[in-house]
Amino acid sequence: MIYLRQLFMIIFAVIVLVCLQYQYWFGTNGRGDLAALNKQISEQQSINSDQQKANEVLLADVKDLKNGLEAVEEHARSDLGLIKQGETFVQMSTASSVYSTDVIAPTVHNTATPQP
Repeated sequence: MIYLRQLFMIIFAVIVLVCLQYQYWFGTNGRGDLAALNKQISEQQSINSDQQKANEVLLADVKDLKNGLEAVEEHARSDLGLIKQGETFVQMSTASSVYSTDVIAPTVHNTATPQP
């Protein structure tokens, strides 16, 4: 009878251990949820890092605008296309020319006999 109680206790302990392991691996707030949460954290840290870099650029831009007119002039030139009085505006195009040297016009051969 003592052996039977010990056997039941061992079986009960194994069942409890299996239930706890199931909860750990597959249950709510278990190992799978932890992996998903860690993935979300790393994605959010990446987004935060990108936003921090953008904020630093904007902060430097604000400091330039507050401290000097060079930044204002640069923005006016690049964003609005403004030019100073007495300057000449020249716009360079990077598009390929319609009359490229790659396209050669067909040559026309004169079949008439030359006049002396």
